[in-house]
Amino acid sequence: MTNTPIKLLIAASGTGGHLFPAIATANQLKDYQIEWLGVPNRLETKLVPSQYPLHTISVEGFQQKLGLGTIKILSGLIGSILQVRHILKQGNFQGLFTTGGYIAAPAILAARSLGLPVILHESNVLPGKVTRWFSRLCNVVAVGFEEGAKYLPNGKTVYVGTPVREQFLSPQVLDIPIPDNVPVIAVVGGSQGAVSVNQLVRECVPTWVDAGAWIIHQTGENDRDAFSVEYPQYFPMTFYNNMAGLFQRANLVISRAGAGTLTELAVTHTPSILIPYPYAADNHQVYNANVFVNQEAAIVFTQSELTSDKLQTVVLELLNSPEKLEKMNHGSEKLAVNDSAKRLANLVDQLLRC
Repeated sequence: MTNTPIKLLIAASGTGGHLFPAIATANQLKDYQIEWLGVPNRLETKLVPSQYPLHTISVEGFQQKLGLGTIKILSGLIGSILQVRHILKQGNFQGLFTTGGYIAAPAILAARSLGLPVILHESNVLPGKVTRWFSRLCNVVAVGFEEGAKYLPNGKTVYVGTPVREQFLSPQVLDIPIPDNVPVIAVVGGSQGAVSVNQLVRECVPTWVDAGAWIIHQTGENDRDAFSVEYPQYFPMTFYNNMAGLFQRANLVISRAGAGTLTELAVTHTPSILIPYPYAADNHQVYNANVFVNQEAAIVFTQSELTSDKLQTVVLELLNSPEKLEKMNHGSEKLAVNDSAKRLANLVDQLLRC
């Protein structure tokens, strides 16, 4: 067996939901020579270059209906495929790993046109369009939820869970001055924040504070009213980088239902109230949230049905019902796959070495 490291191109772009699982998997492939495929001006340009060489290509989404714009998108896709083919051939890569999203389409097509093996990871229960369209071209599709396999009947699927950042797998110190013996509510809106949810939460803050709760509220950067409410026990912030410590400390999390956040909640065994993003593609966050409801790990509300009075009441009822929170804690634990990154890395390694 040669000692030359295997060269792997990882195509992951856009949001933390695509990037963090890919980075966690790459960190497990220590004897590989890894390079990255991304898009200019996206999150990967900040997270990746310090760890792996980054190639960027231009690629557009596939959400538009058929029309004149379709011709432009298809033309761009062909150009992107040619760019990725050039990168793969010039770099003598031996395989491709992708976490889906728009960048996966040209990457998968380019790799398969060169006869290279492809592994795709899908973190959502309901796979995205690119995964559904191109999964049959992949050697294997690793799924983050067992329920996801039924939506990919034409591909080979393996359940591995979704990798999380390493800090979620060990105790973290919360660097916010909160007493040890008080209930903590964490509010997170995903990478883009959630302005409508933020407003509901702010209306509830006075009552929750009166009940003895402390609230850490990640608002996102698009909320002009982010700092309009002031209490000593209320910590609004546009961004917070210690989500592992926050979820480990929180008694309850109020969140959207993106696959990445739900995976983190499962690993930290944290009870949650989920409000799926109503404009998510194919309403996929509802499918994710329902998995947690079925395990009694979360309570789910649609955004349209939720009022501040209802949210205020439900949170207080949960904080006053430790046995209910404990049951939700155990439900979350059942959904956790702590060694997901290792499982996925092993899957990549088995395919590329065979």
